[in-house]
Amino acid sequence: MTLTLPPRVTDRAFARLGEIAALTGQHKSLRVAVEGGGCSGFQYDIKLDDPSADDLILEKDGQRVLVDQVSLPYLSNATIDFTAELIGARFVIENPNAVSSCGCGTSFSL
Repeated sequence: MTLTLPPRVTDRAFARLGEIAALTGQHKSLRVAVEGGGCSGFQYDIKLDDPSADDLILEKDGQRVLVDQVSLPYLSNATIDFTAELIGARFVIENPNAVSSCGCGTSFSL
């Protein structure tokens, strides 16, 4: 049996969630999910959302990241981060379970 470790969320990602809440006046959580599709077989769906009853909730400083039970095994031991580069700012997933990914960073294969 393989041990499923929860994903880790960086301080930078939690801080960005706080900035988004301050800018929008809404206190939404960041949902990170895995769906079938994309150019590599699976893709990440990252959006602001409200928690569901069976979500794993990762919380720090009042900010929350949500992962549904179906996506959790695909995100085992992954790192959820926020990056700001010349090409843009976005939440990113560093996933040790992905054997390949595409250039966009939102699609991967196992």
